[in-house]
Amino acid sequence: MLVSSDYDELKDAQMAIANLHTTKPSIYEKFINIIQLTRQLQYGYQYMGALLMDEEPSEFEPQFQDEYVLSIYHKEIEKLKDDERFPELKQLLNSYKQLSYANISKLALGENPSALVGTTIIH
Repeated sequence: MLVSSDYDELKDAQMAIANLHTTKPSIYEKFINIIQLTRQLQYGYQYMGALLMDEEPSEFEPQFQDEYVLSIYHKEIEKLKDDERFPELKQLLNSYKQLSYANISKLALGENPSALVGTTIIH
């Protein structure tokens, strides 16, 4: 999948993430934890985003993954989705999903928007 991001969109997303951090710190921290878990397991951010947004994840599903580890990951995703404040996070993800879940995740981790400008191949 090819995604193109411009600086203004990325900056808007960065501000929305910062606002979530300020106004809803508990759901923000849980989101950061899922992003970090996704990175540690070397799963794709698109896979994480598809699971969070109830989209079809099979295109991004990790290959050659231990079923037990994958089941634990899914349980952690479900815990986040069960949080009463999850709708605010889901709204943010939905508003900026055209940027890609990977770029949203990188912004949440503190990446500079200017580093993410341009066309990216998401797999």
